[in-house]
Amino acid sequence: MSPASSVPPAAALLAWYDRHRRRLPWRAEPGEAADPYRVWLSEIMLQQTTVVAVLPYYEAFLTRFPSVRALAEAPEADVMAAWAGLGYYARARNLHACAKAVAGAGGFPRDVAGLRALPGIGPYTASAVAAIAFGVPAVPVDGNVERVAARVFAVTQALPAAKQDIAAAAARLGEQPEARARPSDFAQALFDLGATVCTPASPACGVCPWLGACAARRAGIAAELPRKAPKRARPLRHGVHFWLTDPAGRVLLRRRPPRGLLGGMTELPGTEWRVSPWAATEWLAFAPMRAEWRPAGQVRHGLTHFELAIEVVAASVPAIRAEGFLRPVADLAGEALPSVMRKCVRVASAA
Repeated sequence: MSPASSVPPAAALLAWYDRHRRRLPWRAEPGEAADPYRVWLSEIMLQQTTVVAVLPYYEAFLTRFPSVRALAEAPEADVMAAWAGLGYYARARNLHACAKAVAGAGGFPRDVAGLRALPGIGPYTASAVAAIAFGVPAVPVDGNVERVAARVFAVTQALPAAKQDIAAAAARLGEQPEARARPSDFAQALFDLGATVCTPASPACGVCPWLGACAARRAGIAAELPRKAPKRARPLRHGVHFWLTDPAGRVLLRRRPPRGLLGGMTELPGTEWRVSPWAATEWLAFAPMRAEWRPAGQVRHGLTHFELAIEVVAASVPAIRAEGFLRPVADLAGEALPSVMRKCVRVASAA
């Protein structure tokens, strides 16, 4: 970042935001106070997930748990079922734990440090909730803000090494009196600018309120920033999962351990996920019971740190006597099945 880089005017961004702000269900209308519960819930859901993907889950979740107390008092299994499909399931467990802490304290802390001390709330989320819900002068740096700051100040170092410089650049944006006077609007204006104008590919520089102050635009490198270090290929792991049904149309399920990968979620019984493929002579030892197992299909799914290849095998038996619990196949939509297991269900149901 060049020391001479000028700071683009906060007033210009806020004027643009007043005309072009996105209407989102967790966002307060002009002149209204933000609801901390709605803001916090949206920020947790939006971690590693897009607004478009979150919207239907957010509305359904809010209908089911309309307040932080309602969420705190709900069984964890219900919370996990409502979260199923959003991924990164540790967020749901932390969300529930955080709701209990907030309800027990009588409300959310109103400052960054207090929010940071809650389960599942990191530096970004604490800054976002503090700024948006409580008007604390803070600049939360998500992917959109990171991109805007990298371009405005022409930070050419590649991510993730550039994160510290980009965070410092973003902080400079929020130091202006106009930004400090409207911290909630300023934070959301940065989000909207990155999401709708300063986009990852083909940024719409011609309609940007900071066009004249953007160092990357002047250098002709806006579309290249922020630069990213090459990603390492994710390893491939293999597993086998079992679709076991009875004449009543029920399928055998089990609960994953409460902690760890997909902790607390529901799954079809299966093997561990390992580097080498499973031979039939091996996976039969993990079958929930003896049956005439037949191939039902394959599933590929990407998790955070590895790719997963699953063989789904199926069998029908007169009676299921195995560890786990039974659910009608018709009711599986209400179960806390992660995305990878929903893929397995679709494959097995179609076989």
